[in-house]
Amino acid sequence: MLAWELVVEVQALRSQGWTVSAIARHLGVSRLTVRRYLSGEQTPGVRARFGPDRFAAFVEYCRLRLAADPHLWATTLFDEVTALGYAGSYASFTRAIRQRELRPACAACKQAKTVDRAVIEHPPGAETQWDWVELPDPPEAWGWGRSAYVLIGALPASGRWRGWLAESTDQPHLVEGLDAVTRRLGGLTRRWRFDRMSTVAQPQTGRLQVSFGPIARHYAVGIDVCPAYHAWRKGAVEKAAGVITQRWWRTVGDEVTADQAQAGLDRLCVRLDGRRRLRDGIATTVGALAEAEGLRPAPPSFPAVLEVIRTVSNQARISFRGNTYSVPPGHSGRRLVVRHRLGDTVLEVATDTGVVLARHRRAADGAGAIVRAEEHVAALEKVVLANFADRPPCRRKHRRPPTAEALAEADRIRKKNRSIVGEQVIADFARYAAATRPIRATHRDGGQVR
Repeated sequence: MLAWELVVEVQALRSQGWTVSAIARHLGVSRLTVRRYLSGEQTPGVRARFGPDRFAAFVEYCRLRLAADPHLWATTLFDEVTALGYAGSYASFTRAIRQRELRPACAACKQAKTVDRAVIEHPPGAETQWDWVELPDPPEAWGWGRSAYVLIGALPASGRWRGWLAESTDQPHLVEGLDAVTRRLGGLTRRWRFDRMSTVAQPQTGRLQVSFGPIARHYAVGIDVCPAYHAWRKGAVEKAAGVITQRWWRTVGDEVTADQAQAGLDRLCVRLDGRRRLRDGIATTVGALAEAEGLRPAPPSFPAVLEVIRTVSNQARISFRGNTYSVPPGHSGRRLVVRHRLGDTVLEVATDTGVVLARHRRAADGAGAIVRAEEHVAALEKVVLANFADRPPCRRKHRRPPTAEALAEADRIRKKNRSIVGEQVIADFARYAAATRPIRATHRDGGQVR
């Protein structure tokens, strides 16, 4: 089959006096193909058919199968018709399905994938849209594993959004992020909108989780859950997720700490408040619109208990949010739980069984402080000094023969076991022969028995 561009080329070259053979060599096709297009026997863009249609006998079967299951894989259907006797290739099979339009459109999928978008009015101060965005491959020094996360809160009325960097998406980290982003946005709206994240609503039914109810009451906000498969209902926060991944996360270097990364994200958000907007014919900015939304002040943080796992260093310290805190000696390399109640100034370090090993006053995040308890310092020094010696290390190549006491003990052992090296064991064969000589017995009748 030749496309229209090649057919036009064939006609042009023929009109210039080229022979059929020269045109065929120039285009890399057969002379028969050139003759068919020049004579009009074959239509440009239409594949020529030779012989009977191999697919004709299977059209009705394929139509019935695809009508019952519009998502049936073509490879599966090809296996079925091949078993029924279809002798064509897979490419010819799929082309026949497309040309005959045998696969019906799925109404549910077509509705979910529509490109139509409705403009939803968002009054100022009415709604905050929330969503998590997963960020792969965080710096190894953070100790967060394979992924980091950012909780994004967006004000659709003005377009302002803020983000909070976290190492987990569990409910305590969600509460911490909600509080941090709310204060960065400038206050509370009347309602919060989520998708069906499991820490907020039940994914199957969309009903509010019992554990999230007290959180919503604490902040005095109404909760709206987006319908399933309608992510664009919260389009403002979806757009912010793309900006975060492309304009911020891609530029975070391996040497950047988590607190420095959060500071960089905050700077980007503030800079984007300068985006220009046109409202009612008046030029303004996102920041000016956000300041005019009239948000309510946020209450104190909800007292959720946040727990993370950390590994103890060989200096009996454990890291948390850019600071290190001491623990008793003897736990180097062990994974302990750092527990912190949001809004509180104290954090605890405990074992996985719940035994509290240390309590410290929490330092400001990212301060680089080393918080040590005096009893931990004294115990660590005691352990280190107990294993410290002022003598030089032993020399491994000096001659050290056995002492006189060791030789005397070895001689005692030899005499006891009678196993002196080189001693010959003498066997008395006469005693052996006497022991094995046949015994003769005499019966009463005078006979002998061996």
